[in-house]
Amino acid sequence: MESALNPAAAVAAAAGGNGMITPRPNDASPMESSATATTSDDTKQNLEQVSNSIQKTLGIIHQLYLTVSSFNVASQLPLLQRLNYLVLELDNMTKLSEKCDIQVPMEVLNLIDDGKNPDEFTKDVLNSCIAKNQITKGKTDAFKGLRKHLLEELEQAFPDEVESYRETRTASAAESKRLAQAQSILPNGDVKVKPEI
Repeated sequence: MESALNPAAAVAAAAGGNGMITPRPNDASPMESSATATTSDDTKQNLEQVSNSIQKTLGIIHQLYLTVSSFNVASQLPLLQRLNYLVLELDNMTKLSEKCDIQVPMEVLNLIDDGKNPDEFTKDVLNSCIAKNQITKGKTDAFKGLRKHLLEELEQAFPDEVESYRETRTASAAESKRLAQAQSILPNGDVKVKPEI
């Protein structure tokens, strides 16, 4: 009977996690790792609380819809109780949301307002990135082809200078590689591994 009068409690019992995955830090000291983990856990907990509050609010709104759609004199008290639950839950959601710092692009909100799936925004962004990547790859390949063509032409006209250029370039590349390796060695002799993105 309690869950029938308190739809927020019924929805809270049925609500699960929000399915978010929190990335782990790759290259951090133990102090930084624990601080980051604590912040990450707090953020995840705050998001879960907001998500649960949203689920409760949706449950209350559904109960209100059912009550209003079959309204009679006897359902006036449950209607008032559910309206009070809704106000309390909206207030709770507002307080919980102040602890969360989430940036949502306006395009996503506009898509939701238009009744479209917000996943379309992600799909459009990915397609745009792929298109720009292809354009950049085409430019890079064109410059590589131009460089190769210029070296061939220069080698025919100035073979000694091109040979000297290639030797200098090889030595410079070896020096750059040696410096990069030297910078990635830690004071204890371990090699610093580049964090994966």
